[in-house]
Amino acid sequence: MTTTTLPPIVEALLNPAIYDHPVKGPIELIQTHVSYVFLTGDYVYKLKKPVNFGFLDYSTVEKRKHFCDEELRLNQRGAAELYLNILPIAQDGEKFILGGNGDPVDYVVKMQQFPQETLLSAMYDRGELTEQHLTDLAKVLAAFHKSAPTNDYILSFGEVSQIRQAIDENYDQTVGYIGVAQTQEQFDQTKAYTDQLFAENEALFKSRVEHKFIRECHGDVHLRNICFWNNKILLFDCIEFNEPFRFVDTMFDIAYIIMDFDARNRPDLSNLFLNSYLEQSGDWEGLQVLPLYNSRQSYVRAKVTSFLLSDPSVPESVKEESKETASRYYRLSWEYTKPKQGKVVLMSGLSGSGKSTIASKLARESGAIQIRSDAVRKHLGGIALDAKGDEPLYSSEMTQKTYDRLLDLGVTLASQGYTVILDAKYDRQALRAPVIEQAQAHGIAIEILHCEASEEVLRDRLVQRQGDISDADLDVLAQQTFEAFSETEKPLVKTVS
Repeated sequence: MTTTTLPPIVEALLNPAIYDHPVKGPIELIQTHVSYVFLTGDYVYKLKKPVNFGFLDYSTVEKRKHFCDEELRLNQRGAAELYLNILPIAQDGEKFILGGNGDPVDYVVKMQQFPQETLLSAMYDRGELTEQHLTDLAKVLAAFHKSAPTNDYILSFGEVSQIRQAIDENYDQTVGYIGVAQTQEQFDQTKAYTDQLFAENEALFKSRVEHKFIRECHGDVHLRNICFWNNKILLFDCIEFNEPFRFVDTMFDIAYIIMDFDARNRPDLSNLFLNSYLEQSGDWEGLQVLPLYNSRQSYVRAKVTSFLLSDPSVPESVKEESKETASRYYRLSWEYTKPKQGKVVLMSGLSGSGKSTIASKLARESGAIQIRSDAVRKHLGGIALDAKGDEPLYSSEMTQKTYDRLLDLGVTLASQGYTVILDAKYDRQALRAPVIEQAQAHGIAIEILHCEASEEVLRDRLVQRQGDISDADLDVLAQQTFEAFSETEKPLVKTVS
């Protein structure tokens, strides 16, 4: 029987006497390939291993100190309650002193310990992750991205050459698993998709840079790195050790969460999160690059799992399970790249007629993108979604801008294969006609869902409406009329009451 000898500094951190606070029970040690993690009850201490993997270099005390500082700085953005400070470890003879005087021989990150059952992945497994949690997560992540730094240096990581380098590397590192965990067809078609996207859509990636969507993001924001603790969503364990992993498109970040739900066969939850995030951020154009990042995140999960198949120390039973897991992620990565047929669904009806409720339900069932005019209008007006709009926001000029933006987004995204639900009143032929004309000119299928309700129901719904971004009230309803559908529109209309 072989025993593993731990470094003296690790043995010291397993001794409760080194800490200046009570330790609850035996200290639990968790090892990853890059760190030792000590769970003491109320606090967690992370000691970085002196390793160098190329993409990660903790080989010297100075480098470990630097990356401890970076870990603290970066994670205090999304989880300040968890990341407390950096402590030096000094040595006096054979004795190690945590937080003491003397020349530091290493450093640890001190964190607040929280129950593992508060992880979103654990909450999902117990059936306790609600729709409200996901809409709250979308708000938190949209705000996180909005405040995330960017500059010319960070934006340079949005260039096609930078993005494709890591993606091409993934393909190079997984050639050996063709015929084992993925098929030749899947490999060829997934790679052909990214090759073609990079070759033919350089302007799209330049646009992401120009509009400053390349930011200092989280870089690893999957469900196991998010917790709901003390009634608050916290984003932790972001990438501190490698700039290209966190200087990324904001769509790169949200792709982790979408992929997590899709891998769990819950596309309804990924759709809810995605539509909530897009509404909060206003970045519907980002959908044009999202399939690339969805595919990338799934492929990386497959790649990492595949590496176990080449490890002689891994038991055959584990390898068989890993092969199935890798195959599932390779398949999902491939499916994200498959071409889809786009469609535009035009909602129509007076305020309170149930348009958004029906649109949301339809989006969840079909994977559609729901774009609400109320959100578009407020983004155009530069006001918060939960703020009440003033008179200029509802001027005829702003209304036209809102419907012009809906038209542009609808045609652009449907041309990319999305089903797009334009959720607005569309109460005038002059508003509906351009959408119908443009859709038909681009060969995009279009239908109109007309929502009807009695005046009594309309009034009751508006009176009871709470916590919604719409500013419509009884006074607004009193001024509304609906222009009947023309003979050319009628074949496209389905009435819902």
